[in-house]
Amino acid sequence: MDSIQPVSNQVPGTVKELGWAVVLLAGVSLTIAHWFRLPGTFLMAAGVLFLVQGGLILACWPAARPFGWANRTTLLRSVLVIPLVAWAPFLSSSGSADLWFYAVACFVALVLDGVDGKVARATGSHSDFGARFDMELDALFILGLCFAMIALDKAGAWVLTLGLMRYFFIAASSMFHWLNHPLPDSFRRKTVCVWQVVTLMIAIIPPIPSGFANLTLAIALLLLVWSFYLDVRWLYARRLHHEH
Repeated sequence: MDSIQPVSNQVPGTVKELGWAVVLLAGVSLTIAHWFRLPGTFLMAAGVLFLVQGGLILACWPAARPFGWANRTTLLRSVLVIPLVAWAPFLSSSGSADLWFYAVACFVALVLDGVDGKVARATGSHSDFGARFDMELDALFILGLCFAMIALDKAGAWVLTLGLMRYFFIAASSMFHWLNHPLPDSFRRKTVCVWQVVTLMIAIIPPIPSGFANLTLAIALLLLVWSFYLDVRWLYARRLHHEH
């Protein structure tokens, strides 16, 4: 029988979840830094990203609930995604073999993206927090891949629009509160997200020329703008339904 734990007992439990994750993150990051001769700033960037993630988890996770296996799975995926994002600005000095490793690691991170949802359904641990956690980790991953494109000189600064679109939306929602209302599940939204990641990952592969990369990334940006437009229009049309 499930029981609700006191807040004072739950917070250390959440810290414990972050504890094993930071140990794994340190191991992954130190290994990458050693194998690929990355500077100390790479380790600092990975540490800062994890501190921000940990702070948001502690601030947003309902303290009276156990963390759950679905959130643990997403947290485990972040142990791979965060070093990849921190590594992205340093790819300019990477050789072909390093880039192939980076591309394969990104592919693994993409495959793991669907695991937490399956775990949530199998364990009955789905939550709004978990869905948001997964979404924001995807957004961070996409932003990191955009920085990778710039570091590899395969796209100009415009490609950052792909990664910043989500954060523009969050900033706008602080001014227009109707943007904060939940959206229905959308296969279109998920497909566009996957298309972004796949397009960015393919562009990383050494044989892919910058011209082809720019074309596919421009298409990905158009699809993303279209998807955001549909969501914003849907929320705007229903904004009065939430007013009292």
